[in-house]
Amino acid sequence: MSPRPVLKILGRLVLVLAAALLFPTVCCLIYGERESAFAFLASAAITAVSGAVMMLLGRRAGSTLYRREGILIVVGGWVLASVFGALPYLLSGTLTTPVDALFEAASGFTTTGATVLPAIEQAGYGILFWRSFTQWLGGMGIIVLFVALLPELGPGARFLYKLEVPGPTAEALQPRIRDTAGVLWRIYLLLTAAETVLLMLCGMNLFDALTHTFSTLSTGGFSPRNDSVAAFESPWIHLVIVVFMILGGGNFSLYYGMRKRRGWNLLRDFEFRLYLILIAIASLVIGWDLVRSGAYQLTAWLPIDAVFQVVSVVTTTGFATQDFDTWPNLSRMLLVALMFVGGCAGSTTGSMKVMRMLVGLKTAFREVRLSFSPNTVASVFVGGKAVPESVVRSVTGFFILFISSWGLGVVLLTLGGHSLVTAASASIAAIGNIGPGLDAVGPSMNFAFFAAWEKLLLILMMWLGRLEVYSIAALFVFRFWRR
Repeated sequence: MSPRPVLKILGRLVLVLAAALLFPTVCCLIYGERESAFAFLASAAITAVSGAVMMLLGRRAGSTLYRREGILIVVGGWVLASVFGALPYLLSGTLTTPVDALFEAASGFTTTGATVLPAIEQAGYGILFWRSFTQWLGGMGIIVLFVALLPELGPGARFLYKLEVPGPTAEALQPRIRDTAGVLWRIYLLLTAAETVLLMLCGMNLFDALTHTFSTLSTGGFSPRNDSVAAFESPWIHLVIVVFMILGGGNFSLYYGMRKRRGWNLLRDFEFRLYLILIAIASLVIGWDLVRSGAYQLTAWLPIDAVFQVVSVVTTTGFATQDFDTWPNLSRMLLVALMFVGGCAGSTTGSMKVMRMLVGLKTAFREVRLSFSPNTVASVFVGGKAVPESVVRSVTGFFILFISSWGLGVVLLTLGGHSLVTAASASIAAIGNIGPGLDAVGPSMNFAFFAAWEKLLLILMMWLGRLEVYSIAALFVFRFWRR
């Protein structure tokens, strides 16, 4: 494994990040925040110089990219994005410790949405724009953006794309993977424009509409308001955000199919139908539980709040219109269970994904069948199609690593003196890229009280979840580093 191609490509990625830092600079200038504008300009300069140095060190690299270099580039890309993305928080004085700044940046790029800011609305327009913008960049994937922008990546682009796109398989929409990445980003931009316009028509100003759109489509959950979406009393705003959270949780390749006039293939897709059915059933159960327990009266807000929180959790967005930690136990536990599910493969969501849950369940039932009929040759079928054994193995391994990582996180956070509910929900909120949990990390709380080492642990879990475990786990295998 040669470090030169890794440095060369990561250097280019860092230069793209430096350019991204100019957008919040413009926002600061519009709102008259000169000190913050200087912090963003200084951050962009430091990032650009670092990228140039990395490119200089890797200038003699060849064009061939092997799997190990690809894994290092993808993992390094997310780590460097978080590190350089933390600079504005530190240089502007919004956060005073490097760990807190890294936590906020990693939470943004991984679309987790957990925050250490105690008073969000005091952070200033530029910083609030940057928080949401990092989620928008991370939602579709900074490596996918990178693949779309840089044609010289050549055959290595396909491998980087497969490592980046969430889900058990990565579907190519065009023969050239760069064109596929470009298609995905154009769909993303189109949905971004549509939601921004609709939110403004519902009464939001441009800043709120844009920042909430960034955090909705990326299923990130950062809001520039202390009360999240609950700060807006319009039911139409809530419903628009619900619709676009659902779209963010769907497979973007299906939207490409609609764009190519292949009809309503959304509803013909087995995973997407199951995803909608799951949302409908969970919303009905929670709505019934809220009325049964006396927590809610039969008003128009009951179905809106129930559906909003279910969609927010299952898509791993993390927006809140209510403090669901005060809801009855059945509703709270159902929401926690949904945190493990996530949206569809090929979406911007975190956690396990509906398709993996389905393949995992069917694999488990196949093993039950083989226990009393061992000579049976049985494949796993989803939507009438046989799932390749390589995908079944990948899903099984993912389940083991994901649950093990979550369990280890729970144990370590419990050792820090936190309650079991706080530790368990903070752990899944981080590795599932969700944001809020229960108890001390509930929707009305933040993550500032964790010790520095606990925040670093949660940052690692955010990266694990965003890269779907395998890429980071590979770095801990001795054979990975052998020549």
